[in-house]
Amino acid sequence: MPFLLYGSGDFHYLSALWLRRLSGPVILVSFDNHPDWDIRPPKWGCGGWINRALELANVQHVAIWGCGNFECWWPHNIFANRRGEREGRLEVHPWADQRPMKDRQRRGAILRENWREKFEAFAANIAGREVYVTIDLDCLRPEDAVTNWENGRFTVADLEWALGKLREQARVIAGDICGGFSEAKYARWKQRFASGWDHPKLERPTADETRKINFATLERLWPVLAH
Repeated sequence: MPFLLYGSGDFHYLSALWLRRLSGPVILVSFDNHPDWDIRPPKWGCGGWINRALELANVQHVAIWGCGNFECWWPHNIFANRRGEREGRLEVHPWADQRPMKDRQRRGAILRENWREKFEAFAANIAGREVYVTIDLDCLRPEDAVTNWENGRFTVADLEWALGKLREQARVIAGDICGGFSEAKYARWKQRFASGWDHPKLERPTADETRKINFATLERLWPVLAH
């Protein structure tokens, strides 16, 4: 603390623990291909950790940018934290470029052509506030990050720009980066079964190429986040 680099996005729920260490009011800004807002058990898991963050008294608002997977859309969003959105404490900004026109009207939806404009407005709205930033590398394109989950649509340059805008307007007091690929190892067959059912089946580059891609990305993002 205040800035941390840790492993697979399977452990993104640890970000809620890091947030517990902050004493004052803070806004959480998450760059992630997944909303991580599932209200079902397990209570502590990568798929629902945003809800744990919202339960913290010091977390005033949560904004998630860059969700590109199916979880933001019907019927897969049936277990989403809709209450958080209704109350205005949670905002989610999923990519809608390849969605039907009606989906583009979803609150918070972003397009490649307008997301920077919307992000600038968001950053201006939180000017002077203290911010915690978490980056799951799966929000990036496959050529920019190798992860255990589906990849998103941000480029490294996109995140560099967004982090710069946040620092121009707000006070980034802490943050983390997770989501790099981790070879799975299991103590029990039930864990292996659950993982095989939950994780997507993806083709990935060699171990050497994976390290090369991820380290190149971290070398660009870490100085911008933690400088």
